[in-house]
Amino acid sequence: YYINRCFKEQIKKYIIMKTIHNWFEEYSESHQNKMNKIIHWVCIPLIFWSIIALLSLIPHSSLDLFKNAFLNDIMHWGTVVILLGLIFYLRLSFKIFIGMMLFSLCVLINIYYTIILFDIYGFFGLFKTLNNNVFLLYFSIIVFLFAWILQFVGHKIEGKKPSFLKDIQFLLIGPAWLLAFVYDKLNIKY
Repeated sequence: YYINRCFKEQIKKYIIMKTIHNWFEEYSESHQNKMNKIIHWVCIPLIFWSIIALLSLIPHSSLDLFKNAFLNDIMHWGTVVILLGLIFYLRLSFKIFIGMMLFSLCVLINIYYTIILFDIYGFFGLFKTLNNNVFLLYFSIIVFLFAWILQFVGHKIEGKKPSFLKDIQFLLIGPAWLLAFVYDKLNIKY
């Protein structure tokens, strides 16, 4: 009986789709402390950037779908993950989807120019022995680790566990939650 009841509750949970407002309300429960919020404003975009940068380093010649070199350079496994995430946002809110698409495009362009600028300037000669992909790999790993450590420090200050420990989908909600604050300031309904 107990297993059957738990199974029915799980099915009900997934059949009744949460709205973006439900997600934000639940996410906000563990993000009340001002310092934790500040840390999230810095670290969530850094984590997003570092994950996409790391995924961009996976060989992706099979994704070269365009005759344009720039489009092929920004079309990589990070882009595929972004597209899958955008589907998640689209089913929740069209305006959040648009904002996340624009943010994601900025991240893709930033990663592209990080590589180009490293090629041109070589970080002003400090890393002469590294090629651009090795530099991006090391830099992304450092950013990723630094940002996650700070995130956990923020949650220690907050006194609550990170939301994604309850539901992995909260990893996608974090960036949208920050975007919602921007939308609120601009009086954009989502």
